Amino acid sequence: GLSFTQSLIVILAGNLTYALTGLASVQGPRAGTTCFGISRAPFGPRGNRVPSLFNWITQVGFEIEGTALIVFAAIALAGEAGLNPVPAWLKVVFLVVAVAIQAVLPVLGHAAVLKVLRLLAIPFVILFAIMAVFVAHRYTAGPPSASWGAMTIFLALVIAAGGLGWTENANDYSRYLPPATGKRRIVLAVTLGCMIPSVLLEVLGAALCAALPRSGDTKPSGLTVGFPGWFVVPYLVFAIAQLFAINTLDLYSSGVTLQSIVPKLHRIACVGIDTVICLGIAAYAVFSSHFYGLLYDFLLFIVLWLAPWCAIYLTDSWLRRNRYDPASLLARSGGRYFRGSGFGWPALIAQAAGMGAAALWLNAYSPYVGPLASRLGGSFGSDFSVFLGLIVSGAVYWLLAGRTVRAEGEATPAPTS
Repeated sequence: GLSFTQSLIVILAGNLTYALTGLASVQGPRAGTTCFGISRAPFGPRGNRVPSLFNWITQVGFEIEGTALIVFAAIALAGEAGLNPVPAWLKVVFLVVAVAIQAVLPVLGHAAVLKVLRLLAIPFVILFAIMAVFVAHRYTAGPPSASWGAMTIFLALVIAAGGLGWTENANDYSRYLPPATGKRRIVLAVTLGCMIPSVLLEVLGAALCAALPRSGDTKPSGLTVGFPGWFVVPYLVFAIAQLFAINTLDLYSSGVTLQSIVPKLHRIACVGIDTVICLGIAAYAVFSSHFYGLLYDFLLFIVLWLAPWCAIYLTDSWLRRNRYDPASLLARSGGRYFRGSGFGWPALIAQAAGMGAAALWLNAYSPYVGPLASRLGGSFGSDFSVFLGLIVSGAVYWLLAGRTVRAEGEATPAPTS
């Protein structure tokens, strides 16, 4: 129900949170390990299993979403070939082939992932330019304006799927940069590199949505209604390729996160576990009529743990001046961050406090609406769960652990190269 202007405001404001992704990328080069390896510093080696489990579930959820969209695109391609309706057995084939293909690159590792993503960059820019011309030609005024409360709900969705939603992956890739890489360069590169294409794509989607009512087409394949018939097939083929690329990033990060929970697991075993789970739940999503509702709820509910964790992670990095002891981060027992029990209680308490605060203002209608969310924002209510989660958990962690973490940072030698 948002107008195009309201959508534009939400998109621009929501994608500013890619600055969080940038800030969550500066620890990797100094620490030399993955995101949830670094997360052991505030949470402790044992306590870190709590947010690691949340993150693993989140990454698998994004993989399921991407796999379902790949299958939907394949079904649309089959429809373009004249197969309508697509039989159930063929949908199953699409599912099995999709999860098999997406498992390949994460097993090959970071270098292979990077090479494939670079190859996709140029054709992606060309495809975007063509789509932008088509949509600009069809654009018309959007639907009536919604309340400010409704805008906050979709702002939370944009943040969860964008800047905040990538923070838990950031250092999985930045860790390959030299330790001496400037923090400002990392933050700017990640922030702008993520924000600019995300804004452009989401504005294009909002404009296309505004144009769709003119088409008179009410088929579920409305995704492609804004494009001429000859363009639909190359669009779907390339969409599938891009979805595989995104799923590769999620599958790689979910694998290294699972290793932080169970260090003995080999990367191939981690990818295999994720693939089997992804196949089973994606099958339900594909054959369910509630896919978009499930996606909406998923994106909102991950805010409950992700915003508090992000605030703790960044506050800890700031307090210790981005100084980490790599050997202690990787130690299974003992080390600087074990602190006698393996649990970083200030971080765990701050995580719980932030999650409780975020739940007060979460609006995942209809399964859950927090008490504050239902009282403000008109008939739709409102959603400030992201901001409450960030502020409360960051403040609690700073109060409980500020002095101790500063001392840890001062006692940790700065990197020499």
